[in-house]
Amino acid sequence: MTSFAHHEDWMRRALALADRAANEGEVPVGAVVVRDGVLLGEGWNQTISAQDPTAHAEIVALRDAARAAGNYRLPGATLYVTLEPCAMCAGALVHARVASLVFGANEPRAGVVSSAAQLLEAPWFNHQVTWQGGVLAGESTTRLQAFFQARR
Repeated sequence: MTSFAHHEDWMRRALALADRAANEGEVPVGAVVVRDGVLLGEGWNQTISAQDPTAHAEIVALRDAARAAGNYRLPGATLYVTLEPCAMCAGALVHARVASLVFGANEPRAGVVSSAAQLLEAPWFNHQVTWQGGVLAGESTTRLQAFFQARR
């Protein structure tokens, strides 16, 4: 198991996973789940390779962490992801009882934490996930822009 002290260190691990996604022809998004300074799970976008619309980096990382923890609930955990989550991934964070979210770049069209919507602030959820955005956002944005420019 790996342990890092700071948000930026964990985000660098997520960025390395985003690079793996890009190398596999996937949108470069990576995620890690950490609890008590220990890496529980990691993931990168795999929607194309897995032929699975739910295989976003966050979902893959949550599945990996749940297997490692032996529980689908992950209280006290933090999910680090290079891009602001979509509605599906934000909902999964709530259902997994993740304590906090740290993300890199904003996603103006589909991001539901602080951009297109503020879903984690919804009063009807039975669990609240705290969040912080903008951690190494420039590095995440650069990867995403390079990926999409190469596809044009």
